[in-house]
Amino acid sequence: MLKGKKLLLLGSGELGKEVIIEAQRLGIDTVAVDRYDQAPAMQVAHRSYVIDMLDRQALRDVVEREKPDLIVPEIEAIATAELVKLEDEGYRVIPTARAAQLTMDREGIRRLASETLGVPTAGYQFADTYEQFVLAAREMGFPCVVKPLMSSSGKGQSVCRSEEDLDRCWTIAMEGGRVQQMRVIVEEFITFESEITLLTVRTVNGTMFCAPIGHIQKDGDYIESWQPHEMTDAQIEEAKRIANTVTDALGGYGVFGVELFLSQDKVYFSEVSPRPHDTGLVTLVSQNLSEFALHVRAILGYPIPEIYVTTPGASRPLKAEAELAEYRVEGVEEALSIPNTQVRVFGKPVTKAGRRMAVTLSTGSSVSEARERAKQALDKLHIIGE
Repeated sequence: MLKGKKLLLLGSGELGKEVIIEAQRLGIDTVAVDRYDQAPAMQVAHRSYVIDMLDRQALRDVVEREKPDLIVPEIEAIATAELVKLEDEGYRVIPTARAAQLTMDREGIRRLASETLGVPTAGYQFADTYEQFVLAAREMGFPCVVKPLMSSSGKGQSVCRSEEDLDRCWTIAMEGGRVQQMRVIVEEFITFESEITLLTVRTVNGTMFCAPIGHIQKDGDYIESWQPHEMTDAQIEEAKRIANTVTDALGGYGVFGVELFLSQDKVYFSEVSPRPHDTGLVTLVSQNLSEFALHVRAILGYPIPEIYVTTPGASRPLKAEAELAEYRVEGVEEALSIPNTQVRVFGKPVTKAGRRMAVTLSTGSSVSEARERAKQALDKLHIIGE
């Protein structure tokens, strides 16, 4: 049988599924790990495990059993201290164990970006108790943005617009965090014209950038993305400078999803994910190499001669409205009747309110045409309980 390098994926959602597929195309042995059974990447990986990834011993047991060449985190909620130890013992963590640890919570990466690297960010304060949170919000001024230190897909984020919102925003942050901790970040509310993801690819022969991806978020989670996003030359150069500064500090190889705010005269750093980004799903149809193909090539040390947009593209995620143990996605045939449109149904075992279950991907002669097609396709899709 084919004997290739072995990749162990920590977190097996829809992004991890695409990483596994790309790795297998290059002859890589793949292992998917997550906290629940039948996660999307598990459905295509060679082998899979269900563990609590915050359990240090459980994580170590899987690694020592599989002895992977590459450990690839796909989410933040991992026992990163154990990854540091495993890296010290000779295992290769992507991009590095330190990067995984720093970006696991918003405090580490925000302090690195703002206080160590000096890149422009929104003002911020941290709070460990409700009383500290109230004082921080009042000092930051209303409106302000409230986030748990660690969450995924924007869960737990809200905008606190007045004193009357304090209780509500604190509750949202407490319920939306990935781990049970009280600490939150309170951010200055920046008035921006748009927000983008600049996919930054660190390779053996230097750093490369994808064309900027524009996106719209609601409650911290993306509801639409498109590529390319229109920017001035000055904005693009500043965005690249910030992304390069942050990713150089994190080190390692692979794709980094760098989120930025664009105002009329300034570019602000927001967050970074040391892995493919959900808004980058659009690259499945818009680029010569998707962010997933780029990630796998980069971490394997394979060449990436060039990255370019082949056609304007857009994506729209389908989100569940309620929890369903059994469901089906209807309207796929109708969605695929929209010109230049694809649909990816993720195959998650159950739905939860706000959970992404599928995505529409469309291209067009212009970004506006692609966005309209992706919206039309999304309108055809429906989640039905069985």
